[in-house]
Amino acid sequence: MTASTKKSVPEKRTTAKLFMHGRSQAVRLPKEFRFEGTEVRVRREGRAVVLEPIAHDRASIETVWNEIDTIRQGEDLFPKEGFDDPPAGPDPRSFFER
Repeated sequence: MTASTKKSVPEKRTTAKLFMHGRSQAVRLPKEFRFEGTEVRVRREGRAVVLEPIAHDRASIETVWNEIDTIRQGEDLFPKEGFDDPPAGPDPRSFFER
């Protein structure tokens, strides 16, 4: 991001409420600290817990969908040229003979 497109990060410190949601601890963030999207990356730095937004790259998402479309169109993922059939093993019935 360039300096002109970078969102300003609140510098003030404030408190947030902790609460239990089922068996998980949750944090109610003040409005000025809200994130876009539905997920954040979580990591520890010493005693601090840091939340970071996850940037979903539109190009990489489109690449995945293109690969899925290619598979759906029946492109052979395992080319047959250059591969020999495996050597024949023993007759499976021989394992049961006495």
